[in-house]
Amino acid sequence: MMTGITRPAGENAPVTAAGWRAAGWRTAVARWLGAGLLAATGAIHLDLYLTGYRTIPTIGWLFLLQIITAFALAAAVAATPLLGQAGGPPGRLAALAGAGFSLATLGGYLLSVWAGLFGFREVRTASGVAAGIVEVAAFAALAAVALAPGAAGPPESAGPPESAGPPAAPARRAGLAVTGLTAVALVLLGVGAAGAASGSSGTPAAHGALRAVTIKGTPVLANAKGLTLYWFVPDSATASKCYGTCATYWPPVTGTATAGPGVTGRLGTIQRTGGTRQVTYDGHPLYTYVGDSAPGQASGNGISLNGGRWHEMTIAGTG
Repeated sequence: MMTGITRPAGENAPVTAAGWRAAGWRTAVARWLGAGLLAATGAIHLDLYLTGYRTIPTIGWLFLLQIITAFALAAAVAATPLLGQAGGPPGRLAALAGAGFSLATLGGYLLSVWAGLFGFREVRTASGVAAGIVEVAAFAALAAVALAPGAAGPPESAGPPESAGPPAAPARRAGLAVTGLTAVALVLLGVGAAGAASGSSGTPAAHGALRAVTIKGTPVLANAKGLTLYWFVPDSATASKCYGTCATYWPPVTGTATAGPGVTGRLGTIQRTGGTRQVTYDGHPLYTYVGDSAPGQASGNGISLNGGRWHEMTIAGTG
């Protein structure tokens, strides 16, 4: 029985049976870690989907597709050892698909942050950044699995040195490439998160007159750009209950406002924590919604998020 395989001197070092076993364990750990990370990113996207993204045109369907794909790939990566092909083509293909999916999902997030995607521009949230970190880690783990030598171990019979697995130098170069891509992805994620609008920086001031628009036959209050305005059930006439992550997705309308044609209710302001003034209409503090990207949309109407139900602000003031 062979206990080691000698390769030509130089860049290809000898590969022992013990070395193959150690590599097999490392690959197994990376495979299960990658599967778990894929499931984690699916769970994060599921939470985001249920807490608001499902109402955003096109983006909601993309989130649902991401969730299904993430869980399906996690199951495929985890199932390959049960099929006896952990180091064979099915296992490598599943790992490679998972790695590619992780990078593609991260790329979609960064594109949405920098330039917008299907009319929606992402804002910075802890969940979004966490999902990005998980996706980078999943890529690194699954790329390592895809590049690992076969799990069957060195051959028992004599044969050419090349039959023991891929040469060390190409494998080393591939590993360096994965490390480099992982580092670049982390840098891009950091830059994207730093440049994304947060709840405070994205708060719209009420420049210009509020106006009346008709959405599905209902007169609704809109800001000067025509974006639908909302009110939050837990609020009172003197205080807003929407801060932190809530204010990220539902930016308060701050400043002062005037009534345009068709706006018959009473305008006023309340003071938010921090001293800014938020516009009110008939005693309801006003907000926009990040899911609305154009006039005539009211994707936040009637949904329950961030601790309460949201309604479009009708001109009658009753929601």
